[in-house]
Amino acid sequence: MMSTPLFLGALAEVFAERTGMMVCAIEGVFLIGAWGGFIGAYITGSLFVGLLIAMACGMAMAAVYGVITVYMKQHQVVTGTALNILAAGICAFFQRVLFGIPTSPLQITTLPKIAIPLLSKIPFLGPIFFNQNILTYLAYVLIPISIFVLFKTSLGLTLRSTGENPEAVDVAGINVNRVRFLAVLFAGAVSGLAGSFYTVGYLGMFTTSIIGGRGWIAFAICFLGNWNPKGVVLGTLAFGLADAIAIYIQAVSGSTIFPNELIIALPYILTILLTIFRKNFNVPAKLGVPYAKES
Repeated sequence: MMSTPLFLGALAEVFAERTGMMVCAIEGVFLIGAWGGFIGAYITGSLFVGLLIAMACGMAMAAVYGVITVYMKQHQVVTGTALNILAAGICAFFQRVLFGIPTSPLQITTLPKIAIPLLSKIPFLGPIFFNQNILTYLAYVLIPISIFVLFKTSLGLTLRSTGENPEAVDVAGINVNRVRFLAVLFAGAVSGLAGSFYTVGYLGMFTTSIIGGRGWIAFAICFLGNWNPKGVVLGTLAFGLADAIAIYIQAVSGSTIFPNELIIALPYILTILLTIFRKNFNVPAKLGVPYAKES
């Protein structure tokens, strides 16, 4: 369950970075997606509408990022950092405007778990993999689809070539900046959906600290997975397990053997360790490099 939003965010990042675009605003996109999903579901009473609004919010944030970095050629990391801060301010401001300071936390019902017949009865593995909500099953479907699209289709070739040799893509008559901008929009929509998992699919409430750096973990998983959906699957399972263990220990331990702060930090410590010990990266050649068509 805890791997689901990390997978969605990391997969979105893979598609964007394969075109040369680091979506460094992913933490902010996660947050505004979580907020949009909660607001949409709370006001309309429909979880489906909430998910759609989450995707729209994520796409809107990505569109701002794309215009600034793709068309205005501004630094991707600096722009992403600024938008992450902006997203936190936007969510806090409009949450206060819409609801003031409520005396008790606002809550919504979360996505129901759907038990897959027969498969959910498999000992141990059944409840883990086949008794989840619709977003987790969506992640399962996206695994083979993303591999096929990225490596077996002309679209995937265009995406990969845009990040490796944009000049060749341009010579072939394809607009490089348009490809990059659309990839960023796609990443924004999927990352917004990933962020909504925490409000609509898991907690049923919103706070400005709800993402807690998990957008950056998804960003790191893209690197650690070598920009490949297969690597992303392995990475998200590892990080999701670390996240779940941390939550479980906090819930049932009650002891002081380990400091609570250390338990909370487990997924982030894992991120640092894996980054340090990873030796080989197949980085797209033009990752983070703006493209300007030669005259």
